[in-house]
Amino acid sequence: MRVIPCVGAVIKNPEGRLLLIQRGHEPGKGLWSVPGGRVEDGESDSEALVREVREETGLIVSPGRLAGGVRRPAGDDVYDIRDYYATITGGALAAGDDADDAIWAGPHEMATFPITEGLVETLRSWGALDTGA
Repeated sequence: MRVIPCVGAVIKNPEGRLLLIQRGHEPGKGLWSVPGGRVEDGESDSEALVREVREETGLIVSPGRLAGGVRRPAGDDVYDIRDYYATITGGALAAGDDADDAIWAGPHEMATFPITEGLVETLRSWGALDTGA
């Protein structure tokens, strides 16, 4: 079994809405999640986070503190995902790379979307998402 290091970005706009991308490729094609992906060889988590967010959303971010981490099985592999808070410093929101769409969503909207398994519960357990649904 391989453990694959990954990062994700927890980004909220001034209204408290969370940035979500619709995954364009497996795993989870068509599901909504926070932007992120694999950490490439030689990259730090911060470098990977900045790269992934820019590739998937067109936004430039400044990484912040660790929100939390999870491990998700994927066939014979395990994704070791570390999600960080991030602040937008530039760019314009537009889906790109392996994202089919990118939007700002509140808890009520998220309840109607096909979300990556465990994402809402995990973000809530970290205090990174409002408890309203």
